[in-house]
Amino acid sequence: MKLVYRYRVKSLTGLLNQQARMVNFVWNYCNDRQKDALRFNRRWHTGFDLIKLTTGCSKELKLHSGTVNDVCQQYAKSRTLSRRAYLRYRGRKSLGWVPIKGRELKREGNAFRFAGNTFRVFYSRPLPEGKILDGTNFSRDRRGNWFLNIALEVVTSPARVPVRGIGIDLGLKDIATLSNGDKIAAPHIYRDAEAALAVAQRARKARRVKAIHAKIANCRSDFLHKLSARIVRDFDYIIVGNINAAALAKTSMAKSVLDASWSSLRSQLAYKAVKHGAWFEEVDERFTTQVCSNCGAMPKTRPKGIADLGVREWRCCDCGAEHDRDLNAALNILRRGRATLAAGIPML
Repeated sequence: MKLVYRYRVKSLTGLLNQQARMVNFVWNYCNDRQKDALRFNRRWHTGFDLIKLTTGCSKELKLHSGTVNDVCQQYAKSRTLSRRAYLRYRGRKSLGWVPIKGRELKREGNAFRFAGNTFRVFYSRPLPEGKILDGTNFSRDRRGNWFLNIALEVVTSPARVPVRGIGIDLGLKDIATLSNGDKIAAPHIYRDAEAALAVAQRARKARRVKAIHAKIANCRSDFLHKLSARIVRDFDYIIVGNINAAALAKTSMAKSVLDASWSSLRSQLAYKAVKHGAWFEEVDERFTTQVCSNCGAMPKTRPKGIADLGVREWRCCDCGAEHDRDLNAALNILRRGRATLAAGIPML
């Protein structure tokens, strides 16, 4: 399994700033050569073609040759994935990025050595043994802090016996309603910082704005990591509804949807489940709030559409069961997930 471990760099940041400018220069050179190919109706350059064109420049640019090669290959890959004839130029406003070959990065105690330089980092968690892969890089955030992102091949845990299962209905007031009745309240991190952010923006304090955004992102990431780790630790198989966050982010609920960060939570649950041997599945959540989790019918008394979003509790006219809207959806999500998972999961 491939994981990325992130450490903040605390030495030689000036060197990294200089190398990031040279990386931008190589990227822009690749973009110019692509435009030349378009202008003269020539074959588009592949990553290997760009590597040939940049051969011998590493000493002049004071970059490692592997870094230059990675920039060329990433340019060609990004151009293909974006389906564009050429890409944007990288300039002073672009976030710093210095790719390195995995084999060139060496461990040196709690520090790392690359291209003859020793980079000291805040060793926030131990790096497990394993092969360091290509895709490792240095990156800079908007506050100017540099981070070392180490792509590592780690051994996954054996699959657990799927005994304890949970269905999760994602929401805005409660970020997650579990099928066992637990509800995790949404932290509303952006909403709490919105007033301070507005003051800083009106005063045009750019550094303060960046600091507030960084704090929001860090607090949200910390909350989601702790929540996903707890769920994976407590349950053997996890079923989540495939709510379309991108579509809801274009509605009047955009701020709340983006603040909840459902996609980040689902991605964390997915990779942590694989890492710890749990099962993870996303299922279609359509009509999960309208189907009775007790009898499986869609009664006339069910909440319907946008008009009934305010209906949080309802009673099934067919079997008489009373439902909490979110808990009922979580139970239906769990039931649908059991049908798609591997054989051997016990049924209720």
